[in-house]
Amino acid sequence: MEISSLFLGIDLGTSGVRVAVIDKDHELIYKNKINYVHSLESPEGWKDCCEILIRSLPKSIRKRLKALSIAGTSGTLLACSKEGIPLGNALPYSQSCPEQEQNLNRLVCKNNGASSLTSSLARSLRLTEKYGPDILLRHQSDWVSGWLLGDWRFGEASNNIRLGWELKKGSWPSTYKSTKWYKSLPQIVNNGSIIGLISLNNAKNLGLPKDLNIIAGTTDANAAVLAANPSFNDGISILGTTLVIKKLFDRPINTSGITNHLIGGKWICGGASNSGCGVLSRLFDENQLNELSRQINPNSNSGLMFRPLQSKGERFPEDDPNIEPILEPRPISDSLYLHGLLEGLARIEERGWKKLEQLGVPYPHKIITLGGGAKNPQLRRIRERFLGIPIVSCFTPPAVGVAKLALKALS
Repeated sequence: MEISSLFLGIDLGTSGVRVAVIDKDHELIYKNKINYVHSLESPEGWKDCCEILIRSLPKSIRKRLKALSIAGTSGTLLACSKEGIPLGNALPYSQSCPEQEQNLNRLVCKNNGASSLTSSLARSLRLTEKYGPDILLRHQSDWVSGWLLGDWRFGEASNNIRLGWELKKGSWPSTYKSTKWYKSLPQIVNNGSIIGLISLNNAKNLGLPKDLNIIAGTTDANAAVLAANPSFNDGISILGTTLVIKKLFDRPINTSGITNHLIGGKWICGGASNSGCGVLSRLFDENQLNELSRQINPNSNSGLMFRPLQSKGERFPEDDPNIEPILEPRPISDSLYLHGLLEGLARIEERGWKKLEQLGVPYPHKIITLGGGAKNPQLRRIRERFLGIPIVSCFTPPAVGVAKLALKALS
């Protein structure tokens, strides 16, 4: 590897795309971000944002890139043609498909990561009913990787767990083989493996080296874990649009609502809630959140009992498509209202960690927090009060975590 080699990480999140470039010593030398013009569901928006960010890289950086890797929202699923052309908008990770319950029960057992009504498998069944079986089913980062390669055959393992990929067996469930849509599934590659070189057309159009390696990435939450570099005793809480908790463990936890990922030879277990900071940003703008937060005494109780879900249905700590948000009654005081919402968010996180503990995962000694919510000191103190352990904030962007996968692939 050349001393001047650089590595690009692209993180496609819920609200936008972020990039980070690191050198061979893991030093961050460049970062940038852009929000989606349309929405998370628009595949053309994913590609447009990536093009803008790549072209915005200084030429001195672009010509030194040796590999790139992509993270995406886990479970956001797209139907496309065999040439990668989208057949419509993607179905987002939070989309529940209750009409597929009987089909799910027939295809997978309850401890499979695809058994939930909010799984990628449920969304894939809806998509194949709409478009027919002669399509490709690709998750967000897999589709973008396919665009860069000019080849949409592949899918990365951790992104496809919610579609039913069984990590320990290294295969799809045997029940899939008799379905009409079996050939729509991707050829699975492990995260951190070299998939191929960027297409010559994209290299020319984006001003990238012709020998740029495309590396299989991971989910956005796993990229955040890699960026935080936790110890075995640390918990990771990602407070972005949604709330995700993760912890290193010595084995997978096979039960509904829990995701298990194998990254760099280590198991990462956890779950993703439909609660998160996205609820807060719908109710208050950034200036209001900052000002109202300063008015909160985080050591006192609000006396309110909210359940700040973004919409009906929850994935974790309860896997229940019928659970309703509780956002009312709204008190006259906006700061008191925000206080109650922050406590509701902390309460859901507390139940999440206790859920993992009940399943055998040791309660963390401390929590490392990433995402926009990590910037709020009042929320951090409220969470410490509910969880009973220290909480520290990490501001290393998840794009750095997926850039590390690109670097490791060529090391």
